[in-house]
Amino acid sequence: MIVTVALLVLLALLLLSIPVAATLAALGLSLGGIFSPFPLYRAIGEIAWSAGTDFLLLTIPLFVLLGEILLRAGIAERTYRALYLWLSWLPGGLLHANIATSALFAATSGSSVATAATITTVALPQARKFGYAESLFSGSIAAGGTLGILIPPSINLIVYGFLTNVSIPRLFLAGIVPGILLALLFMACIVVICLVNPKIAGRRVETTWAQRLGSLKDLLPVLFIFVIVIGSIYAGLATPTESAALGVITALVIAASYRRLNLQVLRDVVEGTMRTSGMIMLILLAAYFLNFVLASIGLTTMLTEFVNGLDMTPMATMAVIIAMYVVLGFFVETLSLMVITIPIVAPVVTSLGFDPIWFGILLILLIEMALITPPVGLNLYVVQGIRNRGSISEVMIGSIPFVIMIALMIVAMLVFPNMALYLTQFVN
Repeated sequence: MIVTVALLVLLALLLLSIPVAATLAALGLSLGGIFSPFPLYRAIGEIAWSAGTDFLLLTIPLFVLLGEILLRAGIAERTYRALYLWLSWLPGGLLHANIATSALFAATSGSSVATAATITTVALPQARKFGYAESLFSGSIAAGGTLGILIPPSINLIVYGFLTNVSIPRLFLAGIVPGILLALLFMACIVVICLVNPKIAGRRVETTWAQRLGSLKDLLPVLFIFVIVIGSIYAGLATPTESAALGVITALVIAASYRRLNLQVLRDVVEGTMRTSGMIMLILLAAYFLNFVLASIGLTTMLTEFVNGLDMTPMATMAVIIAMYVVLGFFVETLSLMVITIPIVAPVVTSLGFDPIWFGILLILLIEMALITPPVGLNLYVVQGIRNRGSISEVMIGSIPFVIMIALMIVAMLVFPNMALYLTQFVN
C-alpha cells in the first residue's frame, strides 16, 4: 500500500511538471503524514542542516566550477583540435575525436551535460566543414557526453556515495576501467559503422607529424588537471573536496596563462556554477528528507524482506532491477531517477550480497543509457539545442549504436564484476 501511494503521488507530481526538489519534498511530507503517527516534518530543519553542511557536498559546486572554467577558457576547444589531429587517420576520424575529447573532458568536469554541451559547441562546425553525416556525428557527441558521469571525477558518483555512505575515492577508482573500456567500445563501433558505410564518415582531415607533435601541448592542461585532482586523492594528500579545490585553482592558473581570464568570463563562470549547484543541492536536500521518511515508516526494511522472501536468485532479481531502471530511464530525468530510487534499491541490492561499489558503477551505466534514450534523454536535447537545425529524431537515431554499446557494457559488468572492483583493492 505504501509503495502504491508513493508511486501515485510521485507520478501525479511529475506529470504536473512540478520541479524535482519540490516533488521529492512533497512526496516525503505526504508519506510521513499518511503512514507515520509522528510529525516527521519537524525533522526537516535538522536534516537540511546536517546534510547541507556535509563537507563532502562542497565537492559538487567545486567540480561544477572546474567544468565551467574549462569551458569558458577555451581549454576544451584546444583539446579537441589536438585529438582530431591525432585520430584523423581512423575511419570516421572526427567521430573518434568526439569520443576521446569527451573522455578527457569527463576526467575533469564530472558532468555529462557540461561535457556534451562543450564538445557540441566545439565539434559541430567541423562536421559541416568535412561532410560528416550529422545524425551519427551528433549521436557520438551525445554518447561521448555520458562518459562525464562515469570517468572520475563524477558528480553522479559523489551523489551515489553521499546517499549510500560508500567511499567516494573507491567509487572513483571503480569507474576508471569501465569508463575507458566504454570509450573504446564507442570508438570500435564507429570504425565498424564507417567501414560498412563510408559515405557517412566524412572527408579525412589531412595532417602532418609536425602538426600532431605541435598539438601535444594542448593536451597537457587537461591531463595535468586530472593528475592534480585524482593523484592528490590517492597520494593521500587531499580529500575529494580538497582535490576539487586544487583542480579549480589549477584551471584558473591555466586560463590566466591563455589570457582568457577576465571579469566577464569570471561572471559567466560564477553564474553557471550557482545555477547548476543550486539545482543539485536542492534536489539532494529533498532526497535526504525523503530517505529519512522512507526509513521511518519502514518501507526500505519491508521491501528488503519482500525481495528476500521471493523465490528468485540474486542475479534474477538484479535483472529485474536493471529492467526497471531501463524503463524508468525513458521517462525520468537522470539525477532525479538516482535520488528517488537509490534509498529504496540500494538496501535491497546489498541484502542480496552484491557489492555496493560495483552496483554504483552499474547504476551509472544505466543512467548513461537513460541520458541518450528518448523521450527524456537529456544529452539528446543538449546536442540538438546547440545544433539548432534539423530534427531531434536525427540525434536519437544517431545515438542508437551507442545505446547498444552501453547495453553490452552492462552485460560485461554482470559477467565480469572485477572489471569495476579490481582497482579498488589498492585503497582502503
